[in-house]
Amino acid sequence: MSTLDEELKHRSCTKLKSLLLGSCMALTAGCATGKQESFTFTADFPPNVTYEAVAKYAPAKGETCTVKKPNVGYNQRWHLDYKERYKPEHDIPIYRTSEGCQLVIYRVELEIYAAYGEDRGDFGADSAMVIIREQLEEQYKGAFDAAGESAINGQCQWLFRTIGPDRYITKLLDCKKVDDQSMVKKGRPVGAYTLDQLPGKTVRLKIKLADEERPAIGNTWLKFPNGWRRCMGKGMEDQYAFCRKNQKDFSEFIMPDGKQCSIYPNCTE
Repeated sequence: MSTLDEELKHRSCTKLKSLLLGSCMALTAGCATGKQESFTFTADFPPNVTYEAVAKYAPAKGETCTVKKPNVGYNQRWHLDYKERYKPEHDIPIYRTSEGCQLVIYRVELEIYAAYGEDRGDFGADSAMVIIREQLEEQYKGAFDAAGESAINGQCQWLFRTIGPDRYITKLLDCKKVDDQSMVKKGRPVGAYTLDQLPGKTVRLKIKLADEERPAIGNTWLKFPNGWRRCMGKGMEDQYAFCRKNQKDFSEFIMPDGKQCSIYPNCTE
């Protein structure tokens, strides 16, 4: 081998070693920052209730970069095979890097979906949220038990109404937070945590369905011992059909399964 060949070989080996060393140092630095942490988000829901989540990220402190698509979606309903893809539990990164920018999570937005019929449009939805900050006052911080789990409790209730001249039943989903004394509050189910609380922990959204449904619009149904009756109003074309002073005339309506009924939810008296 010539002297020139030996020199070229030496330079190639030296360059390769430098590249490998640099890569190892970069990996070590990434691990040393502790920025690869995550927490587990999971849900305890009744049957036919699911959720869609979007984890929201912003540049970490000291970063001046911008990212076009900083967020990450979970259980996205636009997938045609949504039901097959659906998972109640996900590991959510606290820190992530996108487009060369170090990002930190600040919120998880949740959409709760519940089905009440077989048709594609027979569902209701409402929201919940996990708020994440660097610092929070103690009164707002969620607490974790000895197993490293924190629960966000909520209750969802079906609100029923009729639409169209044939008065088809449709339903809205109304979800509220439940406090530590099992009292239903006015706000949506929300939990708040600091960044240093979350690594390796589990946040569980626990939702129950209320035993009773109620009308979505007041003064449109009258309650009887065996169920609710729909006020006639000015006629079948009257979309609101308030009861007002007429509490004697009632209309039939059509349930999500196509059955014609006179009282809700039992259908017939």
